Amino acid sequence: MGKLYFRYGAMNSGKSTALLQAAYNYEERGQRVLLAKPHIDTKGESLIVSRLGVQRPADFTVGPEQDFYEVFHRERERVLRDSGLPVSCLLIDEAQFLTEGQVDDLLRIAILDAVPVLAYGIRTDFQTVAFPGSRRLLEIAHSLEELKTICRCGRKAVFNARKIGDRYIFDGDQVAIDGVDVTYESLCGACYLEESGGILNSGWRPKADFSYGTAPDVDFT
Repeated sequence: MGKLYFRYGAMNSGKSTALLQAAYNYEERGQRVLLAKPHIDTKGESLIVSRLGVQRPADFTVGPEQDFYEVFHRERERVLRDSGLPVSCLLIDEAQFLTEGQVDDLLRIAILDAVPVLAYGIRTDFQTVAFPGSRRLLEIAHSLEELKTICRCGRKAVFNARKIGDRYIFDGDQVAIDGVDVTYESLCGACYLEESGGILNSGWRPKADFSYGTAPDVDFT
C-alpha cells in the first residue's frame, strides 16, 4: 500500500524545490514519476517553477471538474506504453487548489494502486482561512510534514499576506495567483497581526487596544 503525504509550508518555504528534488531522486534510480498541478495555477503556465529558478513541465494539469483518479490512470497507462515502466510516485504542486473530492482521489491512488502520492501546498490563504484542498489533506493524509521558512523578523513564518504594490490587502477572492499585480509575503503571527490591525478573518476582533510586545524566542525544531 502506498501513502498520501502532505508537505506544507508558507510561501517561500521551498515546496516546489522539494518536489523537483524528490522527482530527481526517483528518476536517478531509474524509476518513473508523474508530476501534476491544478490548472488554476497559471504561474509558469504548465511548468512547475521553483523560486530558485529550477523548473520542469508538469506531465498533466487538472481542472476542478475533472476526476483525478481517472486522469491519473490515463497518464499512468501512457507512461507504461511509452517507456515500459510503471509509475513509482505521483507528485502534485500547489495542492491547496485541488477540490476535496480530488484529494479523496489521491488517497485512493495511494491505497488502491499502491503508488505513493506526495502533495505540496500551503495551508491557509491571505485571510488565514484553510483552502478546501489543504483542509482535506490535513484530515486524511497518512503523513504531514511542515516545510519551514522565516518571517522578516526572523521568527518562523506561518501566514501568507497578500500585497498590491507595497500595500497589504486583507479582503478579496481567496485565489489570486502570485505575479506582477499581486505578490505575497510570508509572515509570523505577530507580524501578520501588526499589519492587519489585530484582525483575523476567523471573526475574532480585539476587545481593546492591540499592542505588539517583543515575542520571546521560540525553538521551532
